[in-house]
Amino acid sequence: MLKFSECTLLKLDKLFSLKQIRKSPILDDWLNQAIEIADWEEKVLHLLQETLILGVHDWNEFELSQRFIAPMFAIVHFTSESFNLFAERLFGGSVEDVEIQGKPDGIIASGLREPEKPYFCFHEFKRQHETRGDPAGQCLVAMLVAQELNEHKHPIYGCYVVGDTWRFIVLQDKEYCISNPYIAVRDDIFDIFRVLKALKQIIIRLVAMDK
Repeated sequence: MLKFSECTLLKLDKLFSLKQIRKSPILDDWLNQAIEIADWEEKVLHLLQETLILGVHDWNEFELSQRFIAPMFAIVHFTSESFNLFAERLFGGSVEDVEIQGKPDGIIASGLREPEKPYFCFHEFKRQHETRGDPAGQCLVAMLVAQELNEHKHPIYGCYVVGDTWRFIVLQDKEYCISNPYIAVRDDIFDIFRVLKALKQIIIRLVAMDK
């Protein structure tokens, strides 16, 4: 049994013959969608950013999640009768005969009360100066399991956060692409929010396709 917490990009690349690519039309399309931010959303983002600037260096994982990340997702509102945002739910599967299991910090999946088909996997990595583990690998392994659960029908989306730094990932078959960093204490916070809003529209389409 391979655990999410044991995974690094190097280990996954070797075990599953994965390839990291520098450019991805799928990732570009996700990151560059024209999404408007309402005035009230902009005000809330400024407030969250001020809180982040003051506390991010000293927060633990739970504080970072509760005081910044969770409110960002809450504003986008990833909840409907067809899909929902789930946290710390155990899920797993078999990838090329390797059994994998873990609890990603978050997934967005079809289903209202429990996750069914996951479309997006999220991993948060404690404080800015934390040095243990590989957040990219832990996010990617959850995406690999999600890809199997979706029978490789469409790309899987992901994101991992280290302190104030966000990176977005897409996985299709054996290729994955990781975005350049978005720094939430800068104006990048508005780009991060646009990407999350674009993700909601993507998931709405994918859920409709899978019905």
